[in-house]
Amino acid sequence: MSSIIEQAAKRLEELQRAGVDGAGEAAPAGASFAAEAAVVALEGRPYAARSGREHARAPSHDGDAPSTRRIDLDFGRLKARGFVTPDSGATQIAEEFRVIKRPIIRNALGRGTARVKHGNLVMVTSALPSEGKTFTSLNLALSIATEVDSTVLLVDGDVAHPSIPEQLGAPHGPGLLDLLTRDDLDFSDALVKTNIDKLSLLPAGSRHRRSTELLASEQMASLLRQMASRYSDRIIIFDSPPLLATTEARVLATNMGQIVMVVAADATSQHAVNQALATIESCDIVMMVLNKASRTDVGTYYGYYANDASG
Repeated sequence: MSSIIEQAAKRLEELQRAGVDGAGEAAPAGASFAAEAAVVALEGRPYAARSGREHARAPSHDGDAPSTRRIDLDFGRLKARGFVTPDSGATQIAEEFRVIKRPIIRNALGRGTARVKHGNLVMVTSALPSEGKTFTSLNLALSIATEVDSTVLLVDGDVAHPSIPEQLGAPHGPGLLDLLTRDDLDFSDALVKTNIDKLSLLPAGSRHRRSTELLASEQMASLLRQMASRYSDRIIIFDSPPLLATTEARVLATNMGQIVMVVAADATSQHAVNQALATIESCDIVMMVLNKASRTDVGTYYGYYANDASG
């Protein structure tokens, strides 16, 4: 115990020499100068075994609070653009995503015939750009957020061309890449709460020239493991880049429990689909969603369809 207290005292002295003083200017958010708090911080901060550098911080045991960032989703705007909303009712798009999400939820929560490792990590991708993978990611997250027993974290994993902020009006701010590059950032600092209680967002974060290497790093793998295991009821949806356009999606796929591949009807060639599938052979569960179809059985019953070209 004495060594821990000595470390805490030394840390406090370092903070004071750096100009951080509890009696002077306002301290950084979350900073504490009580000896007990310093000891807890020293005991609780995880370090990488090889490099001695901190891992990106995962959510604490107290949940994601306190997150100071929040947005109110415009349900009217979302509905007009073909997205599922809490008040969608029995529309075609709502019913289609009820069908799509059911096996994903079963696998994520361990209710399927076989338990899926990290089944709550779900990547949504496509072979080529503009097939509708962002449209599918958002609708899948919005639909799962209506479930009684599940919460959703929607991650903008398309770090080169993030589109979730534009679609939802969310701030860019710190996000996924910042969690991998900044030691001073807590998970809650990067999280964005919404006016849907069970839906939170994690933006792509600050652009980085080595984004592919960051996503392939042990830090990323560690962060994903912690995200997957910390909350058993949380399903994490990654909107990822197209598989044949960048390498980031292939790197992300190696850590995913489930992959949803979106295919644009009458647009994507079978050759492109086969090429894309070959890049994600390491994932045991790959589902395919046909997007932009002119007609579906559900659509003929509900008389509604949104032909979206985003993502």
